[in-house]
Amino acid sequence: MSIKKIRIAYVDEPPFYWTEKDKSLKGADIELIETVLREIGISSIEYHHTTFEELLQGVKGGRWDINVPIFVTDERAKEVAFSIPVWALGDGFVVHQGNPKELTSYETVAMRSDTRLGLIPGQVQVNKARSAGVNDSQIVLLKNQDALIAALQSGKIDAFAATAVGNNAIVKANPELQSVPLKNNIADKIPVGAFSFNKDNHELLQAVNQQLNKYLGSADHRNKMAKYGITSSEIDAIVSKKNEK
Repeated sequence: MSIKKIRIAYVDEPPFYWTEKDKSLKGADIELIETVLREIGISSIEYHHTTFEELLQGVKGGRWDINVPIFVTDERAKEVAFSIPVWALGDGFVVHQGNPKELTSYETVAMRSDTRLGLIPGQVQVNKARSAGVNDSQIVLLKNQDALIAALQSGKIDAFAATAVGNNAIVKANPELQSVPLKNNIADKIPVGAFSFNKDNHELLQAVNQQLNKYLGSADHRNKMAKYGITSSEIDAIVSKKNEK
């Protein structure tokens, strides 16, 4: 690799990536990319904290080199180049303990006009909710995960949607809240996530993909991810997809 220093953009979404109180950076995807970059000879990493909405435009505009993994969609793939998938994650809601409005799917939100659902702009859950019939008047857009949690605790919203794995981390830190995994329709494929790059950054993308192909699904990879609650359920789907190629 001719590149020696890499700039990586991230947002705060445990257990995938977040800033500790001492300003250190932690998370499953942080540990994964650091392992991969170390193996391909990258000696220096500079992290950029940003908002979710800025991720794609930031890497596209050259403000940084890599984005932490986000869901791969056809629309996003027009803007950036994705690595091979690194996890497959289903959605879930975070609600108050006991799930008082019995919210178990986007459709159950749509059926209750008195229900307010918190979402982060630009995330795939926004389109999923709208596709299921959730009215815009029911959707409350908030800038980040901390804002979603605060809105739920204050009663501004009745639930918010994110990944089921991520929601497990949230309720562990907020025991008054409950995580509700959503069931995928049989016809639905579990969405996959991947690192994203500027489309002109071929050398870095190819090097990262080569190392991910070697590393994903290994015992070391599984052990590192297990520390963050990411299990075989989230890994096996992408490993089998990788082996099909």
